[in-house]
Amino acid sequence: MLEQVFRDEWGRVLASLIGFLGDFDLAEEAAQEAFALAAERWPRDGTPTNPRAWLVTTARNRAIDRLRRDRVLAAKTRLLDVPQTVEDVLDEMTIRDERLELVFTCCHPALALDAQVALTLRTLGGLSTEEIARAFLVPEATMKKRLVRAKHKIKAAGIPFRVPPAHLLPDRLAAVLAVV
Repeated sequence: MLEQVFRDEWGRVLASLIGFLGDFDLAEEAAQEAFALAAERWPRDGTPTNPRAWLVTTARNRAIDRLRRDRVLAAKTRLLDVPQTVEDVLDEMTIRDERLELVFTCCHPALALDAQVALTLRTLGGLSTEEIARAFLVPEATMKKRLVRAKHKIKAAGIPFRVPPAHLLPDRLAAVLAVV
């Protein structure tokens, strides 16, 4: 059951987390933690009625906890006051599907086409770095570096997590269609 949920929901869960957090790496870690926790709890407690909502909520809470820990550490290190995080209340029945925003983020023209495809396969397709490397006929280490560079470029360039405005769509649509 969990394998099927992973295949069906990985992209949606990750897209929702990236939209909320704005950080690919933190979102991936939180999603992985949520799936690991599901693997531990669901066989014992039963699969929740809405597995995606459970995974998103669990992952968001894990990410928020991590952000809080990091912030407390930074505050204690610098002895500065840091504003507190405001936690959104998540209604399990109204989880948006943010995969389209994630596709447009992964297919930003600032990234090379091979990086766009690889990042989309990783984030939305849930493929492992090893699987993507095999598809591209490159060593796994090369693909890992390519994915890391793409994520860092998105973060450093401040590429927004959104569907671009209408006037930018023609420039971006070709890359999205190529990836799809």
